[in-house]
Amino acid sequence: MILYRTARGAVAEHRGKWFAVPGSWDDLVNHADLAARLRSLAATSAALPHAPKASRLLAPIGSQEVWAAGVTYNRSRIARVSESRQAGGSDFYDRVYRADRPELFFKATPHRVVGPGGIMHLRRDSGWIVPEPELTLAINARGEVIGCTIGNDLSCRDIEGENPLYLPQAKTFTGCAALGPGLLVTRRPLPRHTAIGLDIRRRGRSVFTGATRLSEVKKPLAVLVDYLFRENSFPVGCLLMTGTGVVPPGRFCLRRGDEVRITIEPIGTLVNRMD
Repeated sequence: MILYRTARGAVAEHRGKWFAVPGSWDDLVNHADLAARLRSLAATSAALPHAPKASRLLAPIGSQEVWAAGVTYNRSRIARVSESRQAGGSDFYDRVYRADRPELFFKATPHRVVGPGGIMHLRRDSGWIVPEPELTLAINARGEVIGCTIGNDLSCRDIEGENPLYLPQAKTFTGCAALGPGLLVTRRPLPRHTAIGLDIRRRGRSVFTGATRLSEVKKPLAVLVDYLFRENSFPVGCLLMTGTGVVPPGRFCLRRGDEVRITIEPIGTLVNRMD
């Protein structure tokens, strides 16, 4: 079952039936048993006459913070080592990849997040910006994973590569994150063979495609959640981007007008334009 956020409130889709879901987004994601709540509504609610238009969907986030995990895939480890070699920080990422403790960093507040169809912002003081397609976990205030969505962790590789201490500037800025199109409500982890696909289009033509699978993640996702909630609290829950295994080659850089499409089934496809 997938839960969507719109300007008029939440709606859900289950087996082809669309129905309204009462309550604020923050209350919904912190419900004692959201999946059971949605199943009950699916059985008793009148069906909506049609699905909401894609242009009316909002990012599946209320007051939650967005956090992210880094160097969880070997491909991202290789990229991070390469970009930071001249700054003398390349060994940091090898150590993180091998360590028990994951790299976790703050990514965005809700006002820095755009939804499906939204416009992401390319920093004007960066010349090497790439999208990072990531499975993103939705976690309630009790530290329970209640579902997942698709995330785009826009990253400035030149700023981070210049000095690892510049990570907040490379990662956190206006329009730096995208989430959507909806929240797949499930407490079961997605199968390890689940694919994450990336397609970057420029003037209507694909200029890069790539894919990875969840089986390539080195650290179990439950471990990432456990470390995130150690000595930390999230009163209305949070979202956690789990890292990327798809990295465009060389010095590939996004340009204004590019369209980034990230697909994870059964969640769908998150589409955003760059500006």
